[in-house]
Parts: sequence; C-alpha cells; structure tokens
Amino acid sequence: MILDNYLNSYLDRRLKYHIEEWQLATRHDIGDISQRVSALEQELEPHRVFEKYATAKATELEARLKRLQEARK
Repeated sequence: MILDNYLNSYLDRRLKYHIEEWQLATRHDIGDISQRVSALEQELEPHRVFEKYATAKATELEARLKRLQEARK
C-alpha cells in the first residue's frame, strides 16, 4: 500500500513531464480534433487538384515522347 501511494504521488508530480516525454495526447490536445482535421483537409484540396493536373500532364508528355521516339525510328 505504501508503494502504491509513493508511485501515485510520483506520477502526480511528474505527470506533465511524462506526457511530454512519451508524447501522449491530452483531452485538451484532442478537444478540437475534428476542426483541425477539417482545416487540414481544406489545405490539402489545392494540392490534390495540382497532383491530378501534374499527373495528367506527365502522362501526356510521356505519350508525346513515345510518339516522337517511334517517329524517329
């Protein structure tokens, strides 16, 4: 019983440091998680649009290069 009290007291004193050291999430950290995820999704949308455009352009350029190489033969 004394050991339990000692451990509980130690953890209570050092809790902040344990949370930081182990990179644990607190209720405060995840309280607005849905809003943070939504904001991230909005920031990602322009990148997704660019990725689609860049992929299509790269495919078009590869096809053009292939046609040029075949015409050169």
